[in-house]
Amino acid sequence: MIHQINRLLNFALNRGLIAQCDLYYAANRLVALLGEPGFTFEQLNESLVSPAPILAEILQLAVERNLVEDTSVRQDLFDTLLMDCLIPRPNEVQKRFAELYLEAPSKATDYFYDLSIAANYIRKTRTDANIIWPFATAFGKLEITINLSKPEKDPRDIAAARQAPASSYPACLLCRENEGFAGNLHHPARQNLRLVQMPEAVAKGGAGGLEADLDEQWFMQYSPYIYYNEHSIFLNSRHIPMKIDRVTFGRLLAILDFLPHYFVGSNADLPIVGGSILSHDHYQGGRHPMPVEGAEVEKSYEFSQFPAISVGRVKWPLSTVRLSGPDQGDLVELADFILGAWRIYSDPSLGIVACSGGEAHNTVTPVARMRAGKYEIDLVLRNNRTSAEYPMGIFHPHEDVHHIKKENIGLIEAMGLAILPGRLMEELAAIEEALGSGREDLGNSEELQKHRDWYAELRRKALASPAIEHHQLVRDEVGDKFLRCLLDAGVFKRDDEGLAGFDRFVSEISGPR
Repeated sequence: MIHQINRLLNFALNRGLIAQCDLYYAANRLVALLGEPGFTFEQLNESLVSPAPILAEILQLAVERNLVEDTSVRQDLFDTLLMDCLIPRPNEVQKRFAELYLEAPSKATDYFYDLSIAANYIRKTRTDANIIWPFATAFGKLEITINLSKPEKDPRDIAAARQAPASSYPACLLCRENEGFAGNLHHPARQNLRLVQMPEAVAKGGAGGLEADLDEQWFMQYSPYIYYNEHSIFLNSRHIPMKIDRVTFGRLLAILDFLPHYFVGSNADLPIVGGSILSHDHYQGGRHPMPVEGAEVEKSYEFSQFPAISVGRVKWPLSTVRLSGPDQGDLVELADFILGAWRIYSDPSLGIVACSGGEAHNTVTPVARMRAGKYEIDLVLRNNRTSAEYPMGIFHPHEDVHHIKKENIGLIEAMGLAILPGRLMEELAAIEEALGSGREDLGNSEELQKHRDWYAELRRKALASPAIEHHQLVRDEVGDKFLRCLLDAGVFKRDDEGLAGFDRFVSEISGPR
């Protein structure tokens, strides 16, 4: 154990988590947690990106010594406690971020992102296991990922969690109070989480701030299970529900002023078309060129009261209006106007109904970025209405693609990055094996029965093109299924009738006011 403690201390020194003067303090904290009666320092020469290999060795020894139970949840709680001995306090992180920001915003985020990986808050060895591939479409390249980074819970943890008392603190995974939280069987440990406070302009809502609550503070952190480079979360200090309004647009642009090298967007504020956490106001961003960013504007529109703003229909599976201009105030005003018009817009001929039974159905998924010195906002039009035919959502992935994906199309996927369930890794491998062996069906496997009709289609394609490589065939067909998910979620379909409906909506709202 002493050798592993030395490895961890060496890692922390090399990655700048601690300084030389912190060594005895950090070592003594680790020794106490791991029950070592004594300790001696070793000189080591080892360079690692992540502490995960060292923590794995320590956890194995800790299990043997009955310091921790051999389950994934218990071990995650324990190794997070160990890393808390080695990382700077929140005020030190905030101070260093501010110092580097004066040199360049990208230097500050580089530091913060590297710290989050080194602290094992971002469990990079897990996220690196995610399967990723591109898929070319008529709309540009989509990105397909199978998410393997979140470990499955051990049945012993599930059973113990049922018996453990529930707690309302922190209220959710996005609350500011998570920083330093020890965690429990219901809630992951967050001792290695660090936040950076955003400028006052973000809290005030930037150019949309007339309606902002000045008591709010906003913070930045990274996602522990990153889906793309520097996957960041911007969160409200208050636990209040998601809301898309004028303040949202102003705040997104204020974040771009602070971090111009990032994109930032918000999930929609309604169920079905929103994200997984609608109870806490937050945005997501990062340093990654999302597929929608490369999509072209296929038709331009004019709003006479906003001559300096370019407005266009994006060639994209989901119905998207793109606004671009140099002035924040004009952009916020126009985005808010379009949102207000869309909130009450109906076109029953296309299945678009703004309200039924007292429930509102229309909203947007906004995404903002800087391009060529101008602000750019994409407004993805959304509708969450259900029907007897489509109980999970009319503008939601339909049942024939549920064997691949049936979850919501949230912000990240609306931008063209698929987050597919981890179960697909083994299921797709079994399908490839069946194709390779020439089997007529998938046998009696219960897990594979949902793919039965799809397999028959794959087999026909494989037989029609014997030279096709089965692995690539399956990946291409998965990409096509994700494209179908996006097309299903589009409110104005990508046919003549749907695009005419899109133009009709813009025409009705773009005249003089």
